[in-house]
Amino acid sequence: MRSWESADRPIVLAHRGGADEYPENSVAAFEGMRSQGFTYIETDAHATADGVLVLLHDPLLDRTTNGSGRVSLHGWSEVRELKDESGNSPMTLERALTEFPDLDFNVDIKANSGLAPMVKLLKSGKYHDRILLASFSEKRLRRVRKLVPGISTSMGTAAIARLVLASWAPKKMRRYLVKAVPGPERGAVCVQIPMKFRGLRIVTQDLVDLAHERGLAVHVWTVNEVKDMIELLDLGVDGIVTDRPTLARNLIDSRFGTSSS
Repeated sequence: MRSWESADRPIVLAHRGGADEYPENSVAAFEGMRSQGFTYIETDAHATADGVLVLLHDPLLDRTTNGSGRVSLHGWSEVRELKDESGNSPMTLERALTEFPDLDFNVDIKANSGLAPMVKLLKSGKYHDRILLASFSEKRLRRVRKLVPGISTSMGTAAIARLVLASWAPKKMRRYLVKAVPGPERGAVCVQIPMKFRGLRIVTQDLVDLAHERGLAVHVWTVNEVKDMIELLDLGVDGIVTDRPTLARNLIDSRFGTSSS
């Protein structure tokens, strides 16, 4: 079963590989998560100048490596010589998928330059079932869904806005409005959303219920405080995206029992 598919307990998505526990998006983080029994990694991909997908959140190399400048302006032959905060070379998506065959990856395509190499990777047929694609750009995700039929994705900002607006509408209008939100029949299997946007609470019971009616799982990011995790579990969310995956799992175990995984 894919990590993001419906289950009887919420899932933990290790944000950037558990960024409060290990250097983010590093081989050390993925090794650490796997050793602790986590199976679902949230990560980010930028393309180098020659189309290699590197697992970095920022468009710049400066914060998490000893390099500098935009990833997209450097070839992979240059980037591979750099060191990240774990002392290792930056990870490529293909390397992560190859070296961690027991992990699933939630991959945020951070820029349009990553679209073509991502489609190429997915069309190889090797990793199709182990990747859920995310992006703030719904247009980007629509493009991938069209080019790689059957791929699973979350939703971009425009689609999320439609869902939020539908959840605020009078109940008799919601089912009509939610039809404009992409669902499983179009490759969107979940909504990944912050608790608040510009100070406004958007993850509500109405939104969770409406998403579930649409066949969408609800994953909330980036949740690092116990009180927020408890509140979200009370609402029935399906996943918690967190820099503190051990904390989240302990809390979920205390409520649902110890996971068998």
